[in-house]
Amino acid sequence: MRLPVDPEPLVAVTATGEKNVDIEIADEPQERQRGLMFRQSMPEDRGMLFVFPAERRQGFWMQNTPLALDLLFIGADGTVRAIAPGTPFSTASISPDVESQFVLELLAGTAQKMGIEVGNRLRHPRIATVDAQ
Repeated sequence: MRLPVDPEPLVAVTATGEKNVDIEIADEPQERQRGLMFRQSMPEDRGMLFVFPAERRQGFWMQNTPLALDLLFIGADGTVRAIAPGTPFSTASISPDVESQFVLELLAGTAQKMGIEVGNRLRHPRIATVDAQ
């Protein structure tokens, strides 16, 4: 499954400046369920933003996902609350002990390469919409 790239990049505000990521948005249940399963490749400057209806503890797994990933768990206010690795094809639950309304999947190592850390703020119109409520 490939979703259209959103016209607005997601912006990560890091200690070394702002970094842009082109994103696909998975906001429907079937899109969130499928995610990046079966994808063999993804550009380094791309990610998938999962949008959930409410902030809660989210759980992911990597079954049928051949890409090694960074999973960023993001609060409704856009703050990165946890970063966890995703191991290809693993059925282990990835569910940090934080509440989040968004999860951003990036290729493994991208968060570190871009300088994204827990506590950083991410901006995007979808996050801003939730933040304004």
